[in-house]
Parts: sequence; C-alpha cells; structure tokens
Amino acid sequence: MAEDTDEADGVELGSGPDVEGAPIARIAERLTWAIQKSEIDRKEGDTVVRTPDGPQELTDILAEIDETYFPTRQAFREAVEGVIGTGPVPTEE
Repeated sequence: MAEDTDEADGVELGSGPDVEGAPIARIAERLTWAIQKSEIDRKEGDTVVRTPDGPQELTDILAEIDETYFPTRQAFREAVEGVIGTGPVPTEE
C-alpha cells in the first residue's frame, strides 16, 4: 500500500492544506454509549472540533446543547450538528 493512504480503508489521503480540529464522528467513536453530557465534557471537552465556522472546542459546543444525556452516538451527533451546522469545513490555503 502506498505511503500516503489510510491503511484501514485503503483511501488515498489528500495533499491539500491541513484542517484544524477533529471531525465530530471521530470524537463520537471514542466514546461509549449511552453517556451523560457532563461525562463527554470531562473526557473530550478540550478537543477541538472541525465546524463550518472554523475550529471550536467541544466544551463550548456542549454548553449550547440542552440535552443532558445521549442514549446513542447518533443522538449526540445530531445535537452537535444542530449547534455547529453541516457543510464544508474551511481550510487554510
């Protein structure tokens, strides 16, 4: 496999500029579900998330969410996307 591919999926990685922060899906995969919002904040709150408006700390995003408990990964992702929106993430060029 080539040096510039993701070996797990065999996907060739782009050569464009780096994007600051982690995708919300990656953060969600690191957690065990169901989980309380406070536990997410404790474990991942200082993680920087990629958003259409630029990088934001997860703790700031969680502060805008009314739910205190997420039964599923999907419920968490939907709540976060309700705050940050969806769309292209800006890159530095």
